[in-house]
Amino acid sequence: MAEKKQTFEQSMARLEEIVTQLERGDVPLEEALRLFEEGTALMKKSSAMLDKAEQKIVKLTAGPDGKAEERPLDGEG
Repeated sequence: MAEKKQTFEQSMARLEEIVTQLERGDVPLEEALRLFEEGTALMKKSSAMLDKAEQKIVKLTAGPDGKAEERPLDGEG
């Protein structure tokens, strides 16, 4: 079965559902392990999405001529 592509928000919502289920403590062990594995995979996927988004962020600053220019956030100056 092909895995459907989830947005970051969908992944986080599913992760919240998993955490809620596990915190209740009424899930059988096998199901809890499956949920834990799914949650771990969602955390890795979400972290990768955040890292990718962070790399795209740029800060607009005034250049020497007064016009806006793009610079990476971690750039100095």
